[in-house]
Amino acid sequence: MTGSLHPDRRRVLAGLTTAGLTAAGLSAAALSGCARTPRDPRQVVIGASPTGVPFSYVDPVSNRLTGAMVDIAATLCARLGLVADFRVVPFAALVPSLTTGRIDLIAAAMLRTPARENLVAFSAPVFAYAGGVAMRGDDVARCPDLAALRGRRVGGQIGTRFIDQLHDAGIDRVVTYQGLGDMLRDLAHGRIDAAYGDEPILRTILRVGPRWHLRLATDFRSPGKEPLCLIGRKAAPLIPRIDAALAGPARSGIAPILHRWGLDEGVGTA
Repeated sequence: MTGSLHPDRRRVLAGLTTAGLTAAGLSAAALSGCARTPRDPRQVVIGASPTGVPFSYVDPVSNRLTGAMVDIAATLCARLGLVADFRVVPFAALVPSLTTGRIDLIAAAMLRTPARENLVAFSAPVFAYAGGVAMRGDDVARCPDLAALRGRRVGGQIGTRFIDQLHDAGIDRVVTYQGLGDMLRDLAHGRIDAAYGDEPILRTILRVGPRWHLRLATDFRSPGKEPLCLIGRKAAPLIPRIDAALAGPARSGIAPILHRWGLDEGVGTA
């Protein structure tokens, strides 16, 4: 399961528009089977969200998960002699699926937060990035920071670190969405005034998705970069094993994966 620097626009666009249906269809069957069927002790069931391009998304041609975090998890599992079994899980269901034992690992664009640290274990960072603000192309307002969005209708993805940052900045007109694609569509249609979320995902959708008249706010400075990690259950041995691999030669295998997906130092690496 490998990525490419420039994913085919039609394939990514199809993945964005059909991901909700794919997630509903695949994850229910896959996760219910995973809960009941005895499996190889080397198998690691890895959940990833279907709409987080370029970190994790469903390729509509193969109907399989792909993306940078999927590739990183697959590479580390192979290094550890484990068998990676990827499952489509909606973003908001990832942590509940992990804590209830339906999956063993999360490989998605899910950032570390204090609330999540109380529930799950995070690996050493494999990447780091900040939030970005998308606006309509004809909106000439400056947006140097989140405070500039006060009084405006701002979209954010449910369950993400960016919702907390919006509230911390005093923004009280927050409209929540399951995915960034839906959020950008509403922005293009004037239902919200700005969209705030994962900068690499917003940038990728704007590059390869629908030709909406939208732009990223180039003057925006986020509250800071956030570490992106693999996520496992507390007290389970998997995360310590991954950390040991990341402290050794396996770390060198991550940079080429990030490069393939266009996630180079311009965005930030951990």
